[in-house]
Amino acid sequence: MTLLNLNDISAFYGASQALFKVNLRMEEGEVVALMGRNGMGKTTTIKTITRMLPVSGGELMFAGQDLKILPSHRAAQLGIGLVPEGRRCFANLSVEENLIAAARDGYWDIARVVSLFPRLGERNDQMAASLSGGEQQMLAIGRALMTNPRLLILDEATEGLAPIVRQQIWAAVAQLKSETAMAILIVDKTLKELIRVADRAVILQRGETVWSGVIDALTPTITDQHLGV
Repeated sequence: MTLLNLNDISAFYGASQALFKVNLRMEEGEVVALMGRNGMGKTTTIKTITRMLPVSGGELMFAGQDLKILPSHRAAQLGIGLVPEGRRCFANLSVEENLIAAARDGYWDIARVVSLFPRLGERNDQMAASLSGGEQQMLAIGRALMTNPRLLILDEATEGLAPIVRQQIWAAVAQLKSETAMAILIVDKTLKELIRVADRAVILQRGETVWSGVIDALTPTITDQHLGV
């Protein structure tokens, strides 16, 4: 069943057009990599999905509902969970308070989040501001899971982290894929890791979808053309 569908989406920042023709489709339980060079519209696309940026044209549907007419909090209530670029934890709240602040009834609770990221259990009463970057990223993912989403969006979730922490994040994503029916949309620059977890890939160039297909069909020619320096 199609969970998310973007059809010819366009969007503007003021008078400047940022998205021209973005097409992206996701099925229930599918993992999709949203790819492209810097500044090609990946985060802007996420902002349209999460309703933080108005859509000026095209079709934007989630679970059979028109997202274009909804504010961001209603999109979240429908089941869209976001791990934003830069983490953005509540700095003056503890780990537990960050998780509780986002909690909605469902499968994911504090115990299951701590099972996925044991380090958060060790830091339960610690202020988010005092956590390491990797711990803050785990907290941001845990906070999104506490909303019990049908679609989890990870925007550069491993950027700037130590290699061992990146491995832990990727292991968690693989576990989510194997053990849940949640759809996951991932923006990341690490092609090697994306190929291991993603089912399909969508590549953006200058605010437009230029390639879409199963991840195994990403040839060196395609990656050089659309992702290379």
